[in-house]
Amino acid sequence: MNMKLSVIIPCYNGADTIATQLDALSTQSWSEPWEVIVSDNGSTDGTTAIVERYRERLPNLRILDASSRRGQPYALNAGVRAARSEVVAFCDADDEVASGWVTAMGEALTGHDFVGGRFEMHKLNPSWLQCRHAQETGLNTYRYPPYLPHAGCGNMGIRRSVHESVGGFDESIPYLLDTDYCFRVQRTGVTLHFVPDAVLHYRAPADMRTIYRKARLNGEYNVFLYKKYRPLGMPKLLLRKGLSGWLHLLGELSTLRNRNDLAQWAWSFAWRLGRLKGCLKYRTLAV
Repeated sequence: MNMKLSVIIPCYNGADTIATQLDALSTQSWSEPWEVIVSDNGSTDGTTAIVERYRERLPNLRILDASSRRGQPYALNAGVRAARSEVVAFCDADDEVASGWVTAMGEALTGHDFVGGRFEMHKLNPSWLQCRHAQETGLNTYRYPPYLPHAGCGNMGIRRSVHESVGGFDESIPYLLDTDYCFRVQRTGVTLHFVPDAVLHYRAPADMRTIYRKARLNGEYNVFLYKKYRPLGMPKLLLRKGLSGWLHLLGELSTLRNRNDLAQWAWSFAWRLGRLKGCLKYRTLAV
């Protein structure tokens, strides 16, 4: 069968959540043939057994052994290599695509080479985590410093030839791989389009330790991206702006009123600590 869309789910130990994603995909419909590829990165928790139970509900479902190399970028690239369609869409094992997502992605990719969908925060998260997602009303804006827009790979689609032209996801980057990917694709002249009808229910980290760790790593790899793209047109960061950001963050301590405030403050604090680590690790000043 000539597939018109390949949905790729990179996965590692997703037994607790992947059924929710597959349930959502099993209710999707589109006028064109499409497939689902679970690109398993070496799960040991029974993930593949859960996926196997969906073969009747998702006739074009395949499980790909993508365990040769650990890491999300490898699983994503392996999924694209195995795809039977010329266009692919990515979603994660711990999120949930909304009704009409496959149709929205499939139709968008008939007219555009590179797209990102809308993230929704309310369905899968407790009330104290229901803040606005940066990709809720448009593409993510890279603000520090200002640079190209980007999208999360948990709700992204691309033409296979474009993916291959940039060498796929950089398998040496474990974090912010999607931001780097978007930058590289756009630097070839391909435009990233926002698709508001391709809605994804996003599951945020639900404990302070995970929030802290994710933010710290994001901050560290933001510095990596700064060093990489500074010679390619990314504006220079000013030291005084970074220092004023620290002062503003410390001043916010007295305004924290609830768990939501604390979670957002912890994210900002850990992100800035991560940037300090990144400055030392990558030998560049980007506080």
